Amino acid sequence: MRRLFPVTDETAAPAPEPRPGADREWSLAELADAYAYPPTGPEGPQVWLRANMVSTLDGAAQHEGRSQPISHAADMRIFGTLRALADVILVGAETVRQEGYRPARAREDFAARREAAGQGPAPAIAVVSASLDLDFSLPLFTSPLVPTLVLTGAAAAPEKVAAAEKAGARVVIAGDGMGVDPARAVRALADLGHTRILTEGGPRLLGQLVAAGVLDELCLTVSPMLTAGDAQRIAGGPSVTVPRRFELVSLLEEAGFLFGRYRRS
Repeated sequence: MRRLFPVTDETAAPAPEPRPGADREWSLAELADAYAYPPTGPEGPQVWLRANMVSTLDGAAQHEGRSQPISHAADMRIFGTLRALADVILVGAETVRQEGYRPARAREDFAARREAAGQGPAPAIAVVSASLDLDFSLPLFTSPLVPTLVLTGAAAAPEKVAAAEKAGARVVIAGDGMGVDPARAVRALADLGHTRILTEGGPRLLGQLVAAGVLDELCLTVSPMLTAGDAQRIAGGPSVTVPRRFELVSLLEEAGFLFGRYRRS
């Protein structure tokens, strides 16, 4: 892996990351430093919402319903690093169903870093679902290290709320009626102490977060593949009146895959 941006000023102090053009495998510690969250709380924002998505050259966010076929080993290392840095992973119900989500696991490589940040051994998973049409017998709900959260609306069916709670999930109301309000969902997670939030989509959820103006950062892997077809983009759903402007923070490359990190301007 090599860093393409930012380019280090040779007159400045040495950068903590490998120099531009250094094509080698980065350690997990180096990746964690490169993708560190900004401080939250009195010294920074109260909450930070980061998205991690992958897209082909022609804009497909998945192939045959899954993102794995357009991914890469380096992409998966970054994927795991971003998870290990987060307090909670926010994901849509359809992505849970299609990708076969399991509980986040504790990783020894990140244990000391998480402890120093005041985090538990693994991030929680928070599933956004208006209908609660989920299989609550899955390990995601029955055997996580940290209880899975289910974000839903106030009018969710009581029997499904009860089924989620019986399975061990914690139901969080984050919207009136059947829907989930993206801004309210982010606030609810922050109120629970989850200020470093990572969302892995899917496209519908990411589109809602973008439209609500609550996304702070996008980590985007551009896969050097073409798929054609009618696969979804990384974000769908409602459009915004004026396109949201994001600033490039860093750009890494390995095997033709580009790993961009963008923050809201």
